[in-house]
Amino acid sequence: MKVLFIGNSHTYFNDMPHLFSDMCRKAGEAETDVTMIAYSGRTLAWHEKEYFSVRFNLLYGNYDYCVIQQAAHPFPPEEETIPHAERLIKLCKSVGTAPVLYMTWAEKEKPENQRNMIDTYTKLANETGTLLAPIGRIWAKIRERYPDIELYYRDGQHASVYGDYLIAATFFAVIAKGDVSKLDDMALDFAKGMVLDFEKPRVIEDKESIGCRLEEEKCRRINRTIKEIL
Repeated sequence: MKVLFIGNSHTYFNDMPHLFSDMCRKAGEAETDVTMIAYSGRTLAWHEKEYFSVRFNLLYGNYDYCVIQQAAHPFPPEEETIPHAERLIKLCKSVGTAPVLYMTWAEKEKPENQRNMIDTYTKLANETGTLLAPIGRIWAKIRERYPDIELYYRDGQHASVYGDYLIAATFFAVIAKGDVSKLDDMALDFAKGMVLDFEKPRVIEDKESIGCRLEEEKCRRINRTIKEIL
């Protein structure tokens, strides 16, 4: 299975696409090849302006799925988000690639912003018949139900290791049609490229020095919430 991710730092933080691929492999669902077109702070409007990079990948990459992520903080208005997303969705479908919408989450200090994200992504998915990964809804539910699970990186916007586990596990369920309960006892870790300082990105390549073990009980609670909402 080949998956292309289009987005910004909410896609590439903590090497999330690699974690998704790792989940698919370890759970025995599918060997998954991931590619990413993601740049810090970029919107779908920017990706559309850089059309030839996206076009080339979709035309010749033979992708099964393409994950589409709009900027999140701030989240652009519906009248900007929907037209740009619709054109990317149309391009995906024209080459036989299934588009997947990646619903993001609100800032830690502005949970009221989540409603607009949910409404816009849901409307877009319904109007275009596109798969939706409702990560923002799952994120909000876990914040409400399990406050001891810190989903945010220290900047209050990006994902912590648990946040990226949530994201990858949701894609595992939506794209690979995997049963997230298979992940309960795996205690997956982040093996490569954790960003330690977002303001001045510094990447460590030695996986032995950055291994970040996840607590199995917290992962189980995340998995249960994913199953409940999906």
